[in-house]
Amino acid sequence: MIKANISSYKIYFLLILFVCSSLAQAQSAKQKQLEERRRELTRQISQFERLMSQGKKEQTTILSSLDNINYKISVRQNLIRNINQQANNLTREINNNQKEITNLRNRLQILKDEYAAMIVKSYKSRSEESKIMFLLSSNNFQQAYKRLQYIKQYANYQKKQGEEIKLQTIKLQELNKNLQAQKQEKQKLIEANRLAKKELDKELKEYEGLMASVSKNLSKYKSQIRTKQQEADRIDKEIEKIIRAAISASNKKAGKSSSSKTFALTPEEELLASSFVANKGKLPWPVSEGFIKVPFGTKPSPIDRTVKITNNGVRIETNKGEKVRAVFNGTVNSVVKQNNGNNIVMIQHGNYFTIYKNLSKIYVQKGDKVTTKQDIGEVRTNKASGEAILSFGVWKGLEKQNPAYWIKR
Repeated sequence: MIKANISSYKIYFLLILFVCSSLAQAQSAKQKQLEERRRELTRQISQFERLMSQGKKEQTTILSSLDNINYKISVRQNLIRNINQQANNLTREINNNQKEITNLRNRLQILKDEYAAMIVKSYKSRSEESKIMFLLSSNNFQQAYKRLQYIKQYANYQKKQGEEIKLQTIKLQELNKNLQAQKQEKQKLIEANRLAKKELDKELKEYEGLMASVSKNLSKYKSQIRTKQQEADRIDKEIEKIIRAAISASNKKAGKSSSSKTFALTPEEELLASSFVANKGKLPWPVSEGFIKVPFGTKPSPIDRTVKITNNGVRIETNKGEKVRAVFNGTVNSVVKQNNGNNIVMIQHGNYFTIYKNLSKIYVQKGDKVTTKQDIGEVRTNKASGEAILSFGVWKGLEKQNPAYWIKR
């Protein structure tokens, strides 16, 4: 009867401990992901501030300053959200830990009570004579054998119960230690969040000051934004024209209709394209150091929500004179040189293209075979703003892709 009760207690507490342990493991994994993200966001802010300090003397345009403060506010807000998620996740971990500690304490108390009862019982029947009499009073040999097995099992169980108490005590001590560490970590997060919010308040005030300057001559700045967008659209149309010509040439070479909108690939080109796709999310960055300042897609202008800004790639801010490198093996399809110095290199990978815009120097020419991480040029620095920004794109034929999904995160 006692043994049956002990077994049921064990099953009950083991089930509770298993559920708590599973939840703790899942939340710890989530906490690790959040911490990695927090470090990345903090790194982005530090890198941004370092790059900005390099071009501080040259930076004069309000629009450039507005872009910079907008970027910083966005990253800072993401950082605050991340810290809040970490703090909330840690609170759940602490609560689960406290529940597990309570369950362990209850289990430990039951184990100790059971052990104490066994010790008392053992003390009362400690005499070797009583054990012998217990055996000799058996009705037959089979009953005597069973009684001997019972004595051995009881002794073994008593020993295991003592060992279990020791193990659970150690586990309880470890959980208490972890709980204290978690509470300290939560306090650090609260302080980090306080500092981040303080910095955000400063940046929002700076943003308001810039917007006040912009509003004095809004039509002028709107015109500048539209002019920049028109130039970006013109370049993208030129890229489309080059890709259409490449598609037509591939079909003509394969004896197919030149009006086809898809590439006619050779077996080697198909293999290259397949390898390129297999490396999606693992491609190296086109610069050794930098961050995505302007993401892929269409968004409203920070100075006027009615003005839309479309970016068919990502704009990566980097160091002055930074080397630009190919993100994968391929062939240089085109080199486009422009009067404003915003030179372009297009590398073909089967039916995929990687586009590198805003180069001041170019190290390759049309038809060159390039390898992953091979230098192909240098990023151009804007004299007015002091910024070195690479526009990087990925196209599948004429279909524009989000490069952020292709390069390593």
